[in-house]
Formats: sequence, structure tokens, C-alpha cells
Amino acid sequence: KTFGEPLGIRTVAVIGGLSREEQGMKLRMGCEIVIATPGRLVDVLENRYLVLNQCTYIVFDEADKMIDMGFEPDVQKILKFMPVTNEKPDTDDAEDESKLLQNFLSKHKFRQTVMFTATMPSAVERMARQYLRRPAYVYIGSIGKPVERVEQIVYMVSEQEKRKKLLNILCKGITPPVLIFVNQKKGADVLARGLEKLGHNATTLHGGKGQEQREHALANLKSGAKDILVATDVAGRGIDIKDVSLVI
Repeated sequence: KTFGEPLGIRTVAVIGGLSREEQGMKLRMGCEIVIATPGRLVDVLENRYLVLNQCTYIVFDEADKMIDMGFEPDVQKILKFMPVTNEKPDTDDAEDESKLLQNFLSKHKFRQTVMFTATMPSAVERMARQYLRRPAYVYIGSIGKPVERVEQIVYMVSEQEKRKKLLNILCKGITPPVLIFVNQKKGADVLARGLEKLGHNATTLHGGKGQEQREHALANLKSGAKDILVATDVAGRGIDIKDVSLVI
């Protein structure tokens, strides 16, 4: 919205957890950009709140994570709703500027598909081969290596020793913000409550929380109101917290 409003570009978010009817009404009023999660997007497409016959740009953010989380069928479905005329020909026409510009102002311009992904597992490569014509690969940073300044330590501990080890690390003195990842929603809440009782300042982020609660938890961490964020892998992607000193 920030970027689009001065340019007259209308944006609608289509996500679960909010009223489908309200989102449908916004879509009917017209927009240039739809930002959506796969499940809800399939839902609005199947219920005809949204028609993609003029859509020529499609961007997949975290394409690898979407496939990991089992969204591949949804993504395939969404691509089927796109107009076929937009698929670039797999000939030299695909690179011919004059031919591309010829279609630019008509509804026959070619579709442009972009995938953002942190890793390139075979499922993403398969999808890229299926839906991208002559893709350009852009690699940022080196693959599979942490930043030079990051120190990585592995502790081999039994289930019973975990909590004690965690408290040891935290008692050595920490510079907030700190992220602690756990593998279950319930575990996140239990751990955060335990840390609060011991005088630490913790908040949680997981799939059981609504969008507003998630945003509130992140805002608290960023503002310094909370020092520790206990999270499931929901927070493993797409969050931007500056100066994190420790990830457990």
C-alpha cells in the first residue's frame, strides 16, 4: 500500500483468518496487486470472487517452504487458473523484444513467473522446469554457508537436560533480542511461561495465534518490550528482526 497508493495501484491481501466476504468485496472493487496465501487464494478462485484472466505476473515467495508444507497442489491449481495465452513460447520469440512489446498493451502479453527461494530442493526445480521458460537464476550469497560473523555451536543433550542447558546459556547474560525455536505450539507456550516465572521477559509466536497476536508479539520484540521470542517454525521465514544476538 505504501508504494502503490501514490501510483494509483490498489493492493488487496487475501489471507486466512480474516473474513472471506470482506476480502471478496475488496476484490470486486478492483485491484492491480493481490497478495495471498495459497489456501485462501484457491478458495476465492473456486468461489469466483477472483478471476485471473488478465493476470500476467505471478510471484512465489518462499517457493521451497510452500512445497515443504504441502502446498504444491494448491500452487499447481492457482497456475491452472492463469490464462494459458500468457505462457511464453519456448522459441526465440520469447527473447525477441519487438514481439514482446507488440503484446505488451494487449491482453495477450506473456505471463512472467518469478520464484523467490532460499534453497533449491528438487521439488522446486521440478516446478521451475514445468512453469518457467528459459529461467534466469539469480544466486545471492554462497549456498548453504552461514555469514562469516556467525558462530555455530551444537550441544548434544538428553531431553531432561535441555531446560537446564537453556537456562545456563541465558544466565550467562544475553543481549536481546533472542530467538528460541521449539517444534510444537504447546511447547512454545509452556517454555515462555516457565521463562517468565524465572524473571525472563518472553513472548511466543506460533500457528495457533491469530494474525494480530503474531504482529503484536513481533512488535514487542522489536520495540524491546520483550527480550525473548519463543517460536515454532512459523517464525523461521520472512521475519525481519534487527540485531538478533542469539538463536537457540
